Amino acid sequence: MTPSMRSPWGGVSRAPPRSIVLKRLAIVCAVGLLVYLFINNLPVGIPIRDRRHPFYRPDPHPTGQPGGPSESGPRPMVPPQLDAGQKPTQEQSGSHWLDEDSSLGLYNGPLVFPQLLTSLQAIQTTGGSSSANKNVLFAAASLKSAALLLPMACRMGSELRNYVHFALAGGSEIDISELRALNGIDDSCQIIFHDARPDYPGASGTDRLRQSTIRALFHIGTYMHPQVAIIDASGAEEDYFLAGIGRQAPISGIPLIELPENAHSRLAWMSKLDSPSLAAWDKISVEILIQAPSRGSANLVRLLRSLAAVDFGAGSVPHLTIELPHNADRGTIDFLRGFPWPPNRALLPSHPRMLSLRHRIPSRRVSELESSARFLESFWPRNPKYSHVLVLSAHTQVSPQFWNYLKYSVLQYMYSGISKAQEWDSRLLGIGLNLPATYLDGITPFEPPSSNEGGSFLWQAPDSNAVLFTGQKWTELHAFVSRMITYMNQHEIENGDNDEDPVPLPFFLDKLVGKRYPAWLEHALQLCQARGYWTLYPGDATARNLATVHTELFHPPEEYAPVKTGSAPFDDEVPLTGKTLFETLPESGRLLTFDEMPLLLWDGRPTGLTGLDDAASIYTYDFRTAVGGCELLEEEEGELLAKKSMSDLFCIREEQ
Repeated sequence: MTPSMRSPWGGVSRAPPRSIVLKRLAIVCAVGLLVYLFINNLPVGIPIRDRRHPFYRPDPHPTGQPGGPSESGPRPMVPPQLDAGQKPTQEQSGSHWLDEDSSLGLYNGPLVFPQLLTSLQAIQTTGGSSSANKNVLFAAASLKSAALLLPMACRMGSELRNYVHFALAGGSEIDISELRALNGIDDSCQIIFHDARPDYPGASGTDRLRQSTIRALFHIGTYMHPQVAIIDASGAEEDYFLAGIGRQAPISGIPLIELPENAHSRLAWMSKLDSPSLAAWDKISVEILIQAPSRGSANLVRLLRSLAAVDFGAGSVPHLTIELPHNADRGTIDFLRGFPWPPNRALLPSHPRMLSLRHRIPSRRVSELESSARFLESFWPRNPKYSHVLVLSAHTQVSPQFWNYLKYSVLQYMYSGISKAQEWDSRLLGIGLNLPATYLDGITPFEPPSSNEGGSFLWQAPDSNAVLFTGQKWTELHAFVSRMITYMNQHEIENGDNDEDPVPLPFFLDKLVGKRYPAWLEHALQLCQARGYWTLYPGDATARNLATVHTELFHPPEEYAPVKTGSAPFDDEVPLTGKTLFETLPESGRLLTFDEMPLLLWDGRPTGLTGLDDAASIYTYDFRTAVGGCELLEEEEGELLAKKSMSDLFCIREEQ
């Protein structure tokens, strides 16, 4: 075939230029070299990181120890350890330096906790994965603070009521074993230690240490869920630690207890509490309510001065309310004008106004019902579960450490694990601070039960001299008096003298409380009889260390006519003693459980739970019969069940 006859679609055979071949070969070689370098430099022995969890770098364990690597497994990579005072070199830490041109030379690398993961992994049996457990955390950065906390942690651990943990944070270089040895902590203390310090602690600045405190508490909260964190606030602790833990604790939902100076002796009783009660430490609030007498100021001045000397180290200073009669004594007014509250020695960041004075408008002689209503209107709990009121008569004098006993008792009997399981608060009207000298008639000498050798006991009769009323029972008493006033007004049965109370039905004419006590105490007794409530009273030895009631300048309540003499019908004053709280309680400070205490009816007769319930049923039936109208509600399901509104007692249909 000649060239003219060649097909126009035929391909032309031509070799590529030499320069193009060389360029392609160079690219292939370069890519191959990069792949080789990448594969040759892949790190080995590093596990796949799960970024859903905090990252720790634990120290290597010797072969064969629990949690340590096997002989054939790769050892975890950890930064080199530094001696005390030594700073990391550039090779060890890269370029994470602050103020390189200054003399500080502080390390500011990423936060790593070399020791923390191991100890947190070892506490799985303490229930740390659950938000409700028995874990209690002591934490410190200062070695001085650690020396203060460790004996308390040891004492708490020995009680075997909690899993006690101690976390060391901050910038110290001391070894945990050395810290234990210096503070005399051995295995009998039952403390679980955690090293919560970051890498290079001695070369870290305050900013890094504060941030490490925040991150360490976050990790501890995630894996441990401590019910409370206890720290030293006496002034020995590092500022960066206090700032860090104060910021993170609320975020992690960890209640924080800040211990005052000399807490090992002032608050030694807290080692007896379990984790649920410690978790309520700062949740509870108590207000103090005092009714000033209409004549004389000596008793009130003595009470207020004793309150100013009280040790409030177990919590915040309570709000104080003083009810003044319309004809208040001039000496009382002059003293209150210069009375500081909180006391000047209270360590508060500011000077809050925590004293309220209420001066009544002059009127006719107040009636019993009006006096009861005014008294109950003086306080209302913001949260009945945690807000309570301490009622003190002007004749009372308290000891400097009564507040410790009160808070100890409130936490144990209302918020501990056993109290919640057995619903102790459902029966508890209040906690008394003194041993009554007489029965409620104010004349017959009271004889405390002898079956428990002078220990605490339960009595159906309430008190008005020195008693803490629980917030829930206070609201019930408020509702009871409110219903009683409405009931009396509806019947409009009055005496000829308009200044007198409405004449009650015969059932309510039988007064069981003498006139040396305020009128509201009669209604409190009626509530206890109808519901089967009781008041906790301390034993004789403990009561002598809490409060005493003076009788040499006795003045009757405002609602009753004044007596001719200035002395009480029964004069048996109990002097205060100087013993410590632990010296007056059994078994080195242990509080008795309710089932270990004698139980008395209002008239002093010993009884049990069954007898108390039977007496309450009889009284409730008689009360409803006297009020009348309950027969109309008997056929309606649930209408006569006990209600906090007291509608069942007064035969009132509950509004839906």
